[in-house]
Amino acid sequence: MNPHQKELIKATIPILRSSGEDLTTYFYSRMFQYHPDLKNIFNMGNQANGRQKSALANAVLAYAENIDDPSVLIGVLKGIGTKHRSLNIQPEQYKIVGTQLIASIAEVVGEAATPEILEAWTAAYYELAQIMIDLEKELYQENAAKPGSWNGWRNFVIKKITDESSEIKSFYLYPEDGKEITNFYPGQFISVHIFVPELGLLQPRQYSLSSAFNPEFYRISVKKEIGIGSNPSGLVSKTLHSKSEGDVISISAPAGLFHLEKDSENPLVLISGGVGLTPMLSMLETNLNAIQNKKTVWVHGCRNESVHAFKDQIDALQQEAKWLETFTFYDSLDNPEDDSNQIIEGRVDLHKCKEAILLDNARFYICGPEVFIKAQYEALINLNVHQENIFYEEFGPQLIHLN
Repeated sequence: MNPHQKELIKATIPILRSSGEDLTTYFYSRMFQYHPDLKNIFNMGNQANGRQKSALANAVLAYAENIDDPSVLIGVLKGIGTKHRSLNIQPEQYKIVGTQLIASIAEVVGEAATPEILEAWTAAYYELAQIMIDLEKELYQENAAKPGSWNGWRNFVIKKITDESSEIKSFYLYPEDGKEITNFYPGQFISVHIFVPELGLLQPRQYSLSSAFNPEFYRISVKKEIGIGSNPSGLVSKTLHSKSEGDVISISAPAGLFHLEKDSENPLVLISGGVGLTPMLSMLETNLNAIQNKKTVWVHGCRNESVHAFKDQIDALQQEAKWLETFTFYDSLDNPEDDSNQIIEGRVDLHKCKEAILLDNARFYICGPEVFIKAQYEALINLNVHQENIFYEEFGPQLIHLN
């Protein structure tokens, strides 16, 4: 891009701020009209609830605002690239997106989208696309080099299903080919690619691995979400919950930037909401299996005891492990007479356990819905925790940028 083209991109920032979601809504509609096969790659639940269009609008705006130095976005781009690697996104798909995006700009913006502006945005998009293609090429190569790993989709057999709460089931996934599977960092996820009868489509979803690495299987623990009306949100979890032992599903190799630091000895503070406990379980089990157990405090919140997955296992572990301390917040108590210091009525309030969590050199990991993450992040900042020690994993498309 030349300097004049960059100035033209910056001149479109006000339009992106005021009408960015109108543009991305139109873009997705147009792209699926011309390339309906892409519905098998995109999460149609996030299309229906608007999260995907919001995430794309934010990304396009951020790129325009940083067009002079896109390198400041490399952290965000690496997160997107990691997700793309798990979804087996290929370079030729960037050309499809580029063609549809530029056409959408022309059709939505109208006469204000002059040939010169469209040319500038075409140059900007393909520069960004090349950054992503190069980044993802490295990720594919790194992944392929790991023992037992693979790129793309691989069939796994569901050999065991267990109920963990009234709404969460665990699925134990064994490789259909019987070959080696790759290790992962505690906190990472796999992508599942599954046919959803109600949509007549294959649909991808990301689920955190919920155990320490076992060379024989992967475990995911999935909450059955309830969709509303024709909203596709929840249909993948519903489909998974209808599966039986012996069924086969396709998954990608483990991925994700939200994980424990390798060989770190820092104390851990795990903060989860609802099914956000799944990556924390992987971290907890990994710590349990380590030679030197790190001091760990786990703060978890959910509606009530009946939906608290893995409660008995965690309670049993806490009785044995001197290095683990837990605090559980229930929106409502099944037993109001419970006077345990570890069971607290109400939403998660870190100030109520601040003496326990404010450990020297601790690393703080937050996982849950967007509102939950923002609230806990703000609470930690108010407790004078440095932001570089706070890590978080958001459900679905990345809409929040706190660090």
